[in-house]
Amino acid sequence: MQSRRNLRLRSNGPRHRQAIRRQRFKQLNQALKSPVAFILKGYPRLSETFIAQEIEALERRGLDIRIISLRHPTDRTSHPVHGRIKASINYLPEYLYLEPLRVWRAWRIARRLPGYAAARRLWLGDLWRDRTPNRVRRFGQALVLAAELGNEVQHLHAHFLHTPASVTRYAAHITARGWSCSAHAKDIWTSPAWEKREKLADLDWLVTCSQAAHDDLAALAPGHNQNETVSLVYHGLDLDQFANRAEPPSKRDGSDPDQPVRILSVGRAVAKKGYDDLIAALANLPSSLHWRLVHIGGGTLSESLQQHADQAGIGDWVEWRGAQSQEAVLAAYGAADFFVLASRIAADGDRDGLPNVLMEAQSQGLACLATAVSAIPELITNGETGVLVEAENRAALSNALADMIVKPAQRQRLGAAGEARLRTHFSHNYWIDRLGVKFGLPPVDGEGYVDGKSGDAVNASGNAG
Repeated sequence: MQSRRNLRLRSNGPRHRQAIRRQRFKQLNQALKSPVAFILKGYPRLSETFIAQEIEALERRGLDIRIISLRHPTDRTSHPVHGRIKASINYLPEYLYLEPLRVWRAWRIARRLPGYAAARRLWLGDLWRDRTPNRVRRFGQALVLAAELGNEVQHLHAHFLHTPASVTRYAAHITARGWSCSAHAKDIWTSPAWEKREKLADLDWLVTCSQAAHDDLAALAPGHNQNETVSLVYHGLDLDQFANRAEPPSKRDGSDPDQPVRILSVGRAVAKKGYDDLIAALANLPSSLHWRLVHIGGGTLSESLQQHADQAGIGDWVEWRGAQSQEAVLAAYGAADFFVLASRIAADGDRDGLPNVLMEAQSQGLACLATAVSAIPELITNGETGVLVEAENRAALSNALADMIVKPAQRQRLGAAGEARLRTHFSHNYWIDRLGVKFGLPPVDGEGYVDGKSGDAVNASGNAG
């Protein structure tokens, strides 16, 4: 626990932040022998398998994790990885009015902590610029987190830079603890610059899962990331969880109505996934081509998208399966001929990072057709390891779909090349190693090392990733 003197330094402004950060790093190895609290927006979530795989991998490497969730789960099922995670779970009040006594008791405890006054001033400054009920709820949840954290946990880590990071930041100030963050996609692109800048100046370190996001955040970090506050850490894919496909993709070419080409898309039915563009592109395909689309994923637009497909005259050729378990998703990859994802930038600025479903599809040798949005070109090289088209260009997407349908040899070539690059450049073990080092864990021998100057991935053979 930091002293009152250090706490005063922390709240006195930018000129003291570097001194505080240096002291934190001196304490980091000792502090992280204690449990680390992971603050998540919701847990477990079917759409956030990458977080669960990360937690499991860090636990295997020896990190003692306590999960703090801002929301209760809404999915009716979970993935096997959730059952393997050992971390305890504490659910904060999702809505403050539902647990008023819990919030009141937390306030009575938190207001006596030495960092409460500074945290309250920080929150009021945020509330002045963001006068929303959500901002009030964040501080209430932070009070409960601070009051119920106990003495064991000495470091807080938020997943997502928006709401979870705000709750984590306020609680860290109240309890005089250090904190860090993993930033992903929507949380980066829809958060205001002032809030990102202030959080980056306040936290110990941050990792993000794409070069595009890294560059955006590094430009906002103190000294343009001079102290490497922001680091690139891809999620990678745990290939142990994705066994090789039992059978190679078929040679179906869309000419036989009894053997339609099977197209798969996995993703939430939300604006940034571009499913209305995909439906329009499919509806524009020649009637001589025979195909079927399977969609997996929940989302607020599911019903309207189904209506859209019906109105476009292709409702009978699209199967909407909703949210599915990991086993069901794997089976769908195994039955598909190729994978498609029509991501785009939504009206509110939300966009994908590097969608894990593309890596999952590549792990099964599936050729991937996607849009050149955000970090997707970091995974797919057009014409070499997949096909990329311009986002929201429905004509280009339709032409690319037709090309993929009628050319099974091309699908096989792209699928094999995509899988090969995935295995050499996006090793889950390598990137988890890099993240583990941030938490004070030793690297695992044989998994590669990090070039500390460039941050490039270097695999065990010595080749840059």
